This record gives sequence, C-alpha cells and structure tokens, in this order.
Amino acid sequence: MTHPQPQGFLAVPPSGKGPGVLVLHAWWGLNDTIKNFCGKLAESGFVAFAPDLYHGRVADTIPAAEALGSALDANHLQAKTEIAEAVRFLSEHAEQTNRGLAVIGFSLGAYYALDLAAADPERIHSVVLFYGTGPADYAKSRAAYLGHFAENDPYEPQSNVDELEESLKRAGRPVTFHRYPGAGHWFFEPDRADAYNHAAAVLAWERTLAFLRGSS
Repeated sequence: MTHPQPQGFLAVPPSGKGPGVLVLHAWWGLNDTIKNFCGKLAESGFVAFAPDLYHGRVADTIPAAEALGSALDANHLQAKTEIAEAVRFLSEHAEQTNRGLAVIGFSLGAYYALDLAAADPERIHSVVLFYGTGPADYAKSRAAYLGHFAENDPYEPQSNVDELEESLKRAGRPVTFHRYPGAGHWFFEPDRADAYNHAAAVLAWERTLAFLRGSS
C-alpha cells in the first residue's frame, strides 16, 4: 500500500532516487529556508521530505513563532502522528538502505527528531540536531547522533546540550556534538539576518553531509 503525500515539501535528486532524510522545521514553520535546505539535500543525492506541522502557517517574528510552537507542543501527540505518517511516506519514496532513514531537526524540530529516533528505532538510523535538545528514553534507539550547537544560545543553554550528550553516551549511542564559537541560535538560517553565521553554517553543512553519507 502506497501512502499519499502528507502536507509538506518533497525534494528528489536529479537521479530520482537516493537515501531518505526527514527534515523537521523550526518554530517558524515550513518556510523557504527549510525548503531550500531540502533542495540542497536533493542536489547532494538524498530524497528529502519536510512535513508541514503548522499546516500552511509560517511565522516571521519571534512572538508569532512562539505562539505557533506552543500550540504545536500543546497538541504534540497529533504532531508525532503526522511525523510518523511522514516517515512512512518517505520510506516508500527513498532508496532502501540497510539502516533506514535519517532525520534532521531544527530547534523545535530537534525535540521531535529525538523523540522519533527513540520511538521508531527500526527506521531511524541517523539524527542531526541543529540547536535543539529534548528529553527521551534512548535505550531502544539504534541511531547515531550529530549535533550543531551555538556558543551563545539563550534558548538552548550548554547544560542542556551537555546533559543530552551524556544521556546518549550512557545509552551507548555514537554521538558527536559540535559547539560553534561566537554563533547564536538560528546561526544556520540565512533568513535570520541578525543570527546567521556564514562560516559556522558552511562548516555545519559540510559536517552534516559527511555524516549522512557515512551512515547511509
């Protein structure tokens, strides 16, 4: 049975096939930055799908993003159901590799990426986090983890990052967390002019690509 495409953005490589990467957006929603990121993944040989967890709504200001993010978290079971549907859809359209799919989460999306890897260890083999953490039981996870975190981040203090890193290590998961000096939250997102750090973003992209290629 083939599942219909959930609401979201699909990017496919020129070859028409490749390993699957699920992309979970930040609290801004499924904006052009996330779509362009999916496009870059596709150009690099991956089938990328970003579910639209806000169902068409996009925020440009922090107060608007906070409101949308809070509403999503209040309805987190529905969000997790939609993410599971996105995983099923992507699994049908991506090349079947030995270890399944990768998931990349930005900020708010990182919380859901961590939850997904713990909840669906059969399908998720790689997790990439951009300046986001979250609690989960990693005992059943089979994934390897790569994290990109900012040195100056009021939204994600270093204590949270250190705690997550230790939790993953205790669970026996391969984990590599990078801290980017001088960078702040959203440093990877070029539309956040006040936060974007070009050098850090380029390095994070190169590391992400190497990680995905090494684990697909």
